[in-house]
Amino acid sequence: MNDSNTAPRVDYRTDPTRYRHWKLSVEGAVARLTLDIAEDGGIRPGYKLKLNSYDLGVDIELNDALNRVRFEHPEVRSVIVTSGKDRIFCSGANIFMLGVSGHAWKVNFCKFTNETRNGIEDSSRHSGLKFVAAVNGACAGGGYELALACDEIVLVDDRSSSVSLPEVPLLGVLPGTGGLTRVTDKRHVRHDLADIFCTSVEGVRGQRAVDWRLVDAIAKPAQFGAAVQERAAKLGDAALRPAGAKGVSLSRLERQDGADSLRYEHVTVEIDRARRTATLTIKAPTGTQPGDIAAIEAAGAAWWPLAMARQLDDAILNLRTNELDVGTWLLKTEGDPKAVLASDATMLAHKDHWLVNETIGALRRTLARLDVSSRSLFALVEAGSCFAGTLAELAFAADRAYMLALPDDAEKAPSLTLDEFNFGFFPMVNDQSRLQRRFYEESAPLEAARAAAGRPLDADAALALGLVTMAPDDIDWDDEIRIAIEERAAMSPDALTGLEANLRFASKENMATRIFGRLTAWQNWIFNRPNAVGEKGALKVYGTGEKAGFDMNRV
Repeated sequence: MNDSNTAPRVDYRTDPTRYRHWKLSVEGAVARLTLDIAEDGGIRPGYKLKLNSYDLGVDIELNDALNRVRFEHPEVRSVIVTSGKDRIFCSGANIFMLGVSGHAWKVNFCKFTNETRNGIEDSSRHSGLKFVAAVNGACAGGGYELALACDEIVLVDDRSSSVSLPEVPLLGVLPGTGGLTRVTDKRHVRHDLADIFCTSVEGVRGQRAVDWRLVDAIAKPAQFGAAVQERAAKLGDAALRPAGAKGVSLSRLERQDGADSLRYEHVTVEIDRARRTATLTIKAPTGTQPGDIAAIEAAGAAWWPLAMARQLDDAILNLRTNELDVGTWLLKTEGDPKAVLASDATMLAHKDHWLVNETIGALRRTLARLDVSSRSLFALVEAGSCFAGTLAELAFAADRAYMLALPDDAEKAPSLTLDEFNFGFFPMVNDQSRLQRRFYEESAPLEAARAAAGRPLDADAALALGLVTMAPDDIDWDDEIRIAIEERAAMSPDALTGLEANLRFASKENMATRIFGRLTAWQNWIFNRPNAVGEKGALKVYGTGEKAGFDMNRV
């Protein structure tokens, strides 16, 4: 499968009327997501999605469906994830898709799938929206990884249905969308039992699956539906979401696509192919903005924080998948910092309202998607910028932040302003705020930054507080930025990816960072090895009847 920019572009925009693989239904406080994959519905040609196996297109629909539940159905407190096929829950990522895909496609597919699974857990943690996997048939590989992302797993006890992670013995790769990590860190499966489980093809069923902590409960076919419904209802009792609220329709994102640009209402992307850069400019709100809940609800998906989050998220995904050669993203902002701070103040005042809470969640997940993108991130704080509050997080997400110093022109000099949203509302996947990460949670610089909150900081003040990397004046600005970009473009993209991932997530580790860091790094390495993808590699010969040929040297 061609990974180059000449391949058909992937569009992450969809809605339930376009779904081919998922069915979303809502009955009161319980939603049901039913996986019924169309065999001929692959996002790229060359394979069939047999046995409820999935590809990127399936997960694009799942990501959209989750957002529909979050925003369009606030009455929903729990979600049942199940299969529409007889005796098969999900057999995981389509093996033939992986076999014909290039390395970059496999990696981007796994990353987006990881982010979608993490989004399930994010909603459980921050919104109380709970998930039950109703495993009503064989559940293997990525299918079990989807179940693992849910709060509880109920397995039908029909003497044949089982859960398994057969990637190592069957394909010579890892359960790369969080399987290994969730089995240990989340479900606390004893390591020796996990070793047996992850090196066996046949899987574990019935009471043994409960005893090994691989599932939470089993139920006979006749009682299965009622058992799942009961657990979903019980889990949803503690949700933060209101029963009588009216949802917000997520209208299709309007986007103008150019040969070298993407244009949304609040976000623009300009690509310079010669320099291999993409400039992402995020714009402040303009005009009268909602100040109370009634006005926020009336604005709906057009409310600036929500609209901007959706547009930025779509831009990030487009660049990651469709622009592989564009290795450096330049993060800019544009507009009135006071408008951003006012928007933040409104969110803060109403943070306990379901729609505001879900909007903060959308911003949190979008910024986290930026953190784990394997691109160099440079923030450019220039005249006319609005790196304030929520948008200041872009500067703190960057690998470097350059701020223009104009000591002789205070009126044009850019500023950087902190507010409450910079101190924990948008944690990275390692549960740290970006300022905590920046200062290794040392109290003195964090306290100094908090003391400066609410005050526009010029380049000298921001530099003194450690909030930016460099502060060139207008004489040196163009040369400093040009040299930094040219130097970055001359370095190995592989080495930069490893460097950036390690530096962005230093010192603090949790389940999510182990998934994105340790597990993903090993899987990426294995995806390049002949034992997996060589002529006789397990991924290549799967389904042909040939036996994989392994290089038996341990590396």
